[in-house]
Amino acid sequence: MSERYAAFWFRRDLRLDDNHGLFRALTSGDPVIPVFIFDRNILDELPRRDARVQFLHQALHEMQQHLTQLGSTLHVVYGKPMEVWDQLIQQYPIKAVYTNHDYEPYAKARDGELAAFLEGKGIAFQTFQDQVIFEKESILSNSDKPYSVFTPYSKKWRAHLTPDHFKPYDSEGQQTNYWKHEAIAIPTLEEMGFEETTTSFPSKVPDTDIIKVYEEKRNFPAQKGTTHIGIHLRFGTISVRRLGKIAQDLSFTYLNELIWREFYMQILWNFPHVADGPFRPQYAAIPWRDSEADFEKWKTGQTGFPIVDAGMRELNETGYMHNRVRMITASFLTKHLLINWQWGEAYFAEKLLDFELSSNNGGWQWAAGSGTDAAPYFRIFNPESQIKKFDPQMRYVRKWVPEYGTPAYVREMVNHKEARERCLTTYKKALDQN
Repeated sequence: MSERYAAFWFRRDLRLDDNHGLFRALTSGDPVIPVFIFDRNILDELPRRDARVQFLHQALHEMQQHLTQLGSTLHVVYGKPMEVWDQLIQQYPIKAVYTNHDYEPYAKARDGELAAFLEGKGIAFQTFQDQVIFEKESILSNSDKPYSVFTPYSKKWRAHLTPDHFKPYDSEGQQTNYWKHEAIAIPTLEEMGFEETTTSFPSKVPDTDIIKVYEEKRNFPAQKGTTHIGIHLRFGTISVRRLGKIAQDLSFTYLNELIWREFYMQILWNFPHVADGPFRPQYAAIPWRDSEADFEKWKTGQTGFPIVDAGMRELNETGYMHNRVRMITASFLTKHLLINWQWGEAYFAEKLLDFELSSNNGGWQWAAGSGTDAAPYFRIFNPESQIKKFDPQMRYVRKWVPEYGTPAYVREMVNHKEARERCLTTYKKALDQN
């Protein structure tokens, strides 16, 4: 038996099947120690009743159950990654650390620091592409530059696609190569300062019936027209290769949504300034209204615009919001109320179960007009016409705003026409000066 180990660090890939980096570790010739770190650099900033931590906890227990049947165990630690790895390499003779790529600014900095630290100890740090089909600079324009417009990116993405891109990695077929060890207890939510919530999580099994009719039903929030599988993509409890293959077989439009996800990931990678400000720098000049009172009405679904209020209440209660309604609520905050898109971005980041920095940022910048979208800033959703088009029978609105149509419902906080004119004037003035 080998005297040294390989460690696999699970992060956004919480599955034992079709996991690229795990496959590489398991076929390295060394027994593999499976590691997960509840990262205090992230967790310490979260509310105590954050359902996403509970989701992670449940996913880890599911993996642990499988690993203990194989005579192995997850090594789960609550702490800061650099400190945890310093302890682990003292505890075990680790020869190499394997993991999968992460593209967010914090992750890039963390991995760079860890790679240098491990190299100084003579330990290899190997990372692999896993959470996307195409990453970083894989899809470039004919002039070898990253795309900043979706449509040409998506066409090139599809043109590059081959059956091999959906081929799974047989990590599940290497089960004898795990480290043999008795089960190590996973820290409880309470031990990490968190509380259980009553949140129910969607299945990670793709609903093919929904995917088949996705094009027809995806824009109607009262219908069951979307898969709610975003949280599983976010934390890697489902393989993007598996979902991509299903989408390719069943729905051009659903596959397009996966391409949007990768488009925004490569935007974040190639244009990292978007994490802290507008993609289009001139939009930094817009004089936003710093109205905490108006922001509070928007957050709590008390704007007097029923489709906006329904969306915000759905978000606050379930951690989910229909994608069409995400666009409507974001447009309302940035255009009708002239409140900085970064306020809304941060609120969605706190509340959405499927929060993904790149997609959330891209969506908010799209709504504000400051992002990659080629459409001009004067696209302003009319909440009333959005209801007529996408919730004509008011089923979605009445579910989340039961007092609508009664004296108990709040009055509209702004006049649509006046708010639209204020927005156009403000944007035009600020952009004309830059």
